[in-house]
Amino acid sequence: MKKSLYLKFIFGYLIFGLIGFAVIAVFSARMTYDYLTRQSAGILYDEAVLMADTYTDSFNSIEDIEENVYDQLRLVAGFLSCHIWVMDSDGQIILDSDGNRLRGQAVEGFSPASTTNTYVIGDFYDTFSEDVLTVSAPINQGYRTTGYIVLHRPLREIMASTDKFLNILYITCGIIFLLSLIILVVFTITVYLPLKKITVGAKEYAGGNLGYHIDIDNVHDEMGYLANTLNYMSDELSKLEDYQKSFIANVSHDFRSPLTSIKGYLEAILDGTIPPEMYDKYLHRVISETERLNKLTEGMLTLNTLDSKGFLNRTNFDINRTIKDICAANEGICQEKNLNFELTFADETEMVYADYGKIQQVLYNLIDNAIKFSDPDSTIFIRTALRQKKIFVSVKDTGCGIPKENLKKIWDRFYKSDVSRGKDKKGTGLGLSIVREIIQAHGENIDVISTEKVGSEFIFSLPPAKREEL
Repeated sequence: MKKSLYLKFIFGYLIFGLIGFAVIAVFSARMTYDYLTRQSAGILYDEAVLMADTYTDSFNSIEDIEENVYDQLRLVAGFLSCHIWVMDSDGQIILDSDGNRLRGQAVEGFSPASTTNTYVIGDFYDTFSEDVLTVSAPINQGYRTTGYIVLHRPLREIMASTDKFLNILYITCGIIFLLSLIILVVFTITVYLPLKKITVGAKEYAGGNLGYHIDIDNVHDEMGYLANTLNYMSDELSKLEDYQKSFIANVSHDFRSPLTSIKGYLEAILDGTIPPEMYDKYLHRVISETERLNKLTEGMLTLNTLDSKGFLNRTNFDINRTIKDICAANEGICQEKNLNFELTFADETEMVYADYGKIQQVLYNLIDNAIKFSDPDSTIFIRTALRQKKIFVSVKDTGCGIPKENLKKIWDRFYKSDVSRGKDKKGTGLGLSIVREIIQAHGENIDVISTEKVGSEFIFSLPPAKREEL
């Protein structure tokens, strides 16, 4: 049977309270009883000594005491809630504060040493029907002990006092225990209820309901942080799920289109729809669609390599020379649209420490995009500069620009804006994803500044060349 953590906490709390109360009751009862017994014995003994000294100084013999102090004994006995005896040295009771009830009676087996300077508990040689606390003090006449002052206090009087103290202690413990329930209430509100909501949310996420939101408002402790983290996790997983669906849809679409074209052309050739004299034209189209598929596959393999932390073959090379070579390789395409490159370098040579082949791929993709989206008879601006110990490279065009709402999406795999599909239906939608992955693999950043109908500028950073390798 599954047990709730909350029930375990309550059970432990109650067990702790009961055990604590039992321990306090046992030890406190014993300690209080011992303390009151010693205190009572001390008071009685002090009174006995005082009375014995008084009688020693005031009377010449034990018989004189018998004649003069009965009323005093009765008053003191009433004040101390005890019985007071005056006994001779042989153990015979001379006076009894309790109405002289035992006057003249001898206590068999009486031993003065058993009560002097200490106390005893018992029935005092079978004299009482209940246990009493007994102390005594000698009455000396000269150098001779002629009698004893003996005080008896019933233990029930001490027990009654003990119970009064313990009742106060028990009530105090009860109040403290009840007040400690506030801790349980605070725990319930701040820990158990939020944890219960988090548990429900975790079950929903485990069941696939990533849209579930754990509702814990105005909680800024660890529970609130955990709930917010789980909510963030569910949002990210939901986005990832949507991205995976979109990824599969895009891959299917981009593979299906060229495959459909290839299949259609080949079937048309086989069934004679396309005459032999047109074979050359349509076979070239098949080759073009095959190259498109190959480009798409290579792009996906490149992203997979970067995702798995592919090895970077870093070397020192001149980024300015690399830019010049790539621009020269695109001169033919630029002439068709009458595009110009304007190169601005802070220094003639700008050495960087990076993977030469992958940075080439970054520049090819960015310059290729700039050419695609630039209007005819325009200029593409490429700049490099050293700032804050980083080499910054900028590729800027004056083309159609990117709508503001699409700026964050351009880095997604297979994403193509409507403008892109109109300008370049053969694009794979992987170019900018590859660019960002390569730059991030170098531990650097890339950003874009774009205004619709004005143009776009891509800026990325690279680490400078290591001095020892220059």
